[in-house]
Amino acid sequence: MGADDGKKPGNGSDVNPDEIDMGDTDKQGDLNADLNIADQNAAAVKATPIKKTPLSWQDILVVIRKPFLKVRRTELLPFVGTTMNDNMVRHYTVGGELAYYLTDVLAVGVEGLYYVHSFREPFDLVARQARRLPTVNEYNWSAALNFHYVPVYGKFAIFDHYLATWEAAFTAGIGAGQSQVIPRDTKFPGFSNLLIMPNVGASMRFFLSKWMTVSLGIRDYVFYDHFEPKNRSETMYATLSDAKDHADGSLINNVMFQIGVSFWLPKSFEYTTFR
Repeated sequence: MGADDGKKPGNGSDVNPDEIDMGDTDKQGDLNADLNIADQNAAAVKATPIKKTPLSWQDILVVIRKPFLKVRRTELLPFVGTTMNDNMVRHYTVGGELAYYLTDVLAVGVEGLYYVHSFREPFDLVARQARRLPTVNEYNWSAALNFHYVPVYGKFAIFDHYLATWEAAFTAGIGAGQSQVIPRDTKFPGFSNLLIMPNVGASMRFFLSKWMTVSLGIRDYVFYDHFEPKNRSETMYATLSDAKDHADGSLINNVMFQIGVSFWLPKSFEYTTFR
């Protein structure tokens, strides 16, 4: 760049003001004209017909409250059950549980069961085909302290006219029970075992009224049982004490299906929150 270019470096005022259109700076606003335009727009909005949409009861959605509350209520549940996973001996149970709900989802209860057994077809088939009697035990009774947690609650419609409510619960407990050895040879005495029986399970409950429900579920009773020793004869493990000292042990999972009808006390309840 030469000295005779006529421009000085760093000078920002070299722009020609005639090249920028700044508009008419002397023009004044007309307030009356602006107000007239606004009135005309408002009149056009008012003149537009308003369309009314008819409403019906079908447009109103109502969320009902829980029709059944369990907090501070006692559940009396008589039930029956049957073994699901034993192909030699099937046990039927008659029992009951008394549970108190500390909240609407947490409860503590006690249960008791009485067992009746029957031999299934494989028990006789093994004896006939293998010429050996299976080693089995029967169960006499059990009792447990249980804790219940109800995390799931729902509803479903029946034929679009009736609304049924249900819930799902999980159970865990600790208890005791008794098993009885069934001797392969009836001339030898059997012996009984006292068992520590923790249990876990899941169940569903359907509400029939404010004081009656139907429950069904699966429970797994886990325990370590002792069976009649192998090779028991007149010269080996013949006495009761000797057979019990040399008994064979095994971990057992007694899975049972249970169904029953619950009765709730008190029969009614009151809501503590607004609708």
